[in-house]
Amino acid sequence: MKIMKSFKFATTLFASTLILAACGNSDEAEDTEETTTEESTSEESTTEESEDQAATGELQDGTYSLEEQNFDENGWRVVFDMTVDGGEITESNYDYKNEAGDLKSEDEGYQEAMSEKVGVGPADYLPDLNSQLVEVQDPSEVDVVSGATQSSESFIKYSEQLIDAAEEGNTEMIEVDNAAE
Repeated sequence: MKIMKSFKFATTLFASTLILAACGNSDEAEDTEETTTEESTSEESTTEESEDQAATGELQDGTYSLEEQNFDENGWRVVFDMTVDGGEITESNYDYKNEAGDLKSEDEGYQEAMSEKVGVGPADYLPDLNSQLVEVQDPSEVDVVSGATQSSESFIKYSEQLIDAAEEGNTEMIEVDNAAE
């Protein structure tokens, strides 16, 4: 009887050892798989980041300009210059000109009339949009100015065109046919 108990104990001990050993190896294999997966994911992330940087491109130093070809119903058209230095936007000058060459941001009558109507005028929102672009370096990160939604959306759209030109290093004037808009 003692031999039977010893045999059962030895068998149970042996079986337990096998089960624990199998579980231990499984955990090591899982850890190895997780490490390999993490390394692979990390390499993929680095590759994707490199591809994103290549896709967005570096901004080439220079001054990039854009103008609308036609005056709007109020007699204004967009003029926009952006300066890149050291691969970063250092200056943004988005404004509107009339036929006389006057800037909307300096037109006190327009400023007063628009401010009374919507609470903000070109002397307020144009410098705001320009400074935002220099600060955030990305047109999609520029906030739309309440009361100047249309101008803000045009600013963002035209900024993107200037960014594209800066990535290519194309300093030729961009002329926008805004007659259809």
